Amino acid sequence: MAFKYLSRDVLSGFDKYRYSSVDTSPLSNYVMHPFWNWLVQFYPLWLAPNCITFAGFLLLVLKFFIFTWYDASFYASDDTHPEYLPVPNVMWLIAALCMFWAHQLDGTDGKQARRTNTSSPLGELFDHGLDSWAALLMPMGIYSVFGRGDHSIPPDHVFYVLIGIMFMFLCSHWEKYNTGVLFLPWGYDVSQLGMTGVYLVTYFGGYHFWKFRIPIIGLTSGQAFELIMHISVWCVSLPMSIYNVYASHRDKTGKNLSFYESIRPLIPVFLEFLLFLLWAHYSSVDILIRQPRIFYVAAGTIFSNISCQCVINGMSNTRCHGFNWLLVPLMGIVAGVLTMRLGVMEVYLLVAYTIFVVAAHIHFGIHVVKELADHLHIYVFSVERPPVEKIHNGVGDGLSK
Repeated sequence: MAFKYLSRDVLSGFDKYRYSSVDTSPLSNYVMHPFWNWLVQFYPLWLAPNCITFAGFLLLVLKFFIFTWYDASFYASDDTHPEYLPVPNVMWLIAALCMFWAHQLDGTDGKQARRTNTSSPLGELFDHGLDSWAALLMPMGIYSVFGRGDHSIPPDHVFYVLIGIMFMFLCSHWEKYNTGVLFLPWGYDVSQLGMTGVYLVTYFGGYHFWKFRIPIIGLTSGQAFELIMHISVWCVSLPMSIYNVYASHRDKTGKNLSFYESIRPLIPVFLEFLLFLLWAHYSSVDILIRQPRIFYVAAGTIFSNISCQCVINGMSNTRCHGFNWLLVPLMGIVAGVLTMRLGVMEVYLLVAYTIFVVAAHIHFGIHVVKELADHLHIYVFSVERPPVEKIHNGVGDGLSK
């Protein structure tokens, strides 16, 4: 394979990797894990853990395409735009089932790996890499429930919420990059079950169920959702992440990096968010208002690529990149937006850029998985091991099964 993303240092770092995590969530420990321990018993032993991981991710992709088809511009649940047809009611049920089973599959893939004695660093990387993209796909569907109407929030406010959710995901792996330990956030299972519940309520009560204002404080349902998300990210999750990194440095239990080296994984994502916010604010055609879904996908895909790099460096104990090359075209676009009125050309640039980053990220993901599978001499989607002669010949054929 001529094209390689993983250096020799990174691959050798994976050989020394040992998984370490802390999960103190009562919901996770007393409800979800017992349920997952029961559920995984029904999986056949020939079912590879990565197949479970990938199936869960594909359910989220299916949900994304359903809402893209029926609600591309987030107007389907907005009564002030009757020209847009509502999302068929059964689709809310399908979305709930996709959300629920994506959660269960994501929770049982590691248990299936231990059950079949196929645990490996590849499985964790595969899981967290797909989760980094799911950090966009999962919450974006909720916006279709509320729509853009007077009981919801505008697309730019949604983008701020998505920034918070994605940043919360990265913080977990930023902690691990500094401490060597993955601190699992309490909000993960709560949010998964909560989104499933929202879709079920919408199926039984219709999207009009959410057209209300909260007494006394006067917030709409959409505004309340926005406030809750910001509080959970900036007032709960972020302070805990900062404290965990600080405590690791204080107690000398982590890598004890300098301040610059410790925040280095965050630099690319700060730059990404800044560029997208500049584009949205100075756009001559209100690009975020005009094409919110495509705008979200572009931002979420680059975020996923940056997060994957952080996960790789954290697991291999190598220095994280301080820049992501996918930002180079974005910098050019933003420079054009700031210096001239591009007009409708911005829409074409956004579509082209989104296609480019999605293709580049998929290429990155496939090659990284194959490179690591070949290095570890395992198949990605099979519990079997490659024949001895293939290992001796240095051929892992990582994606053949």
